[in-house]
Amino acid sequence: MPGHYSCAMSNGTDRPAALVQSVDRAVTVLEILARRGDAGVTEIAAELGVHKSTASRLVGALEARGLVEQLSGRGKYRLGLGMVRLAGAAAARIDLPGAAGHVCARVAGELGETVNVAVLDDDQTVNVCQALGPSAVNSYNWVGRRTPSHATSSGKVLLAYAPAEVRRAALAGPLTAYTPRTITDPGVLARQLSEAERAGWASTVEELEIGLHAVAAPVRGAGGRVVAAISVAGPSYRLPERMFAERAARLREAAAEIGGSLGNPG
Repeated sequence: MPGHYSCAMSNGTDRPAALVQSVDRAVTVLEILARRGDAGVTEIAAELGVHKSTASRLVGALEARGLVEQLSGRGKYRLGLGMVRLAGAAAARIDLPGAAGHVCARVAGELGETVNVAVLDDDQTVNVCQALGPSAVNSYNWVGRRTPSHATSSGKVLLAYAPAEVRRAALAGPLTAYTPRTITDPGVLARQLSEAERAGWASTVEELEIGLHAVAAPVRGAGGRVVAAISVAGPSYRLPERMFAERAARLREAAAEIGGSLGNPG
């Protein structure tokens, strides 16, 4: 037919299944090493039921990422220090509410406003801990609620310290307006994120709700990686912009205390 063409699509159907199989096998290699302590390529291949060359490629890829390491002179492999890094990141998330709870309560009491600790979940921010101050007029429970990262102080902090690809994706997506003051220009948001990274804190001015201001600071876990953000939010008449820097300083102290509980010496 004139103007009609066709292409071979074998990669489009076969490759995804092959990738899933490779990932499954790589995870199984890690499980084998976790169970046995160490193992050679021949032993790994036998447990996987694959050719030795396939097992060697899998182990090589894991070694390149630091997830496994070779025992010198023995030809065997064991789990690498990269696994410790991943385990530490997971443990930080699991332990975060327990580590942050008493700190949030104390800071909320001092500042008289609602204090939250949040983590990044894809392109959204999720609150994992909340404490209400004596002046808080709204007792709404934010724990477990997903909020738009670009319109919250915690979200801005988390995006500011997120990997470059996460930050790029957030800036590339549509930025929904929740109030007339929500930042919807990617260029403006990018500048705010850079400033938050430089200053060590971020803020929002009626960007999620009219009349609501918030300030947040990063919480660092083991290894110094930012694992969460701690924020204080309150009505604009009690939390005016002139108080942001002062509140940020107190939040950074609180963040350092939480981080210490997560294995970050500060």
